[in-house]
Amino acid sequence: MKLFIQKLKQSQGEPVLFQEKVDISDLTDLENDIRRIDPVQVEGTARMDGEDIACDFQIKGTMILPCARTLVDVPYNFVVHAIESFTTTSYHQEEEVHLVNGEVLDLTPFIKENVLLEMPIRVFADQNKLDANTLTEGNGWTLVTEQEQSEKVDPRLEKLKSLLDDNSNEDNSKE
Repeated sequence: MKLFIQKLKQSQGEPVLFQEKVDISDLTDLENDIRRIDPVQVEGTARMDGEDIACDFQIKGTMILPCARTLVDVPYNFVVHAIESFTTTSYHQEEEVHLVNGEVLDLTPFIKENVLLEMPIRVFADQNKLDANTLTEGNGWTLVTEQEQSEKVDPRLEKLKSLLDDNSNEDNSKE
């Protein structure tokens, strides 16, 4: 997404509106969990004041991330609000102000950066998708829920349980 410096200068300090769909699908090539990302909708304003440019924009989109439990695809909708500061002069020495070289301001790297910063650490699929994709047994193992575990008697205590059952039967027969 490119903004032309000349157009910003001609606006004489008035905000210039922009709205565009931006393809940032190359984020999937990086070593992150993004499996797919559709083109994002970017809209906002850019204002030039002397040599400084302030861009206030919002990024909306959907990315596909793996479920933290089952690794199935989970669509994650996001909205990111960003404010970026730029300058056309190299005399500006602040960390948060980016230098613009040339006559075009390319917002695409800043859009990608803001999307990556807002990416969640983990996402979970809805319960139906989890149930459909959860393995319950494999080679030499079986999934046991907490409820099944509490109902199951420890094999080491099985004989004790039968002994207690026998004693309670004897008590009942004496009455």
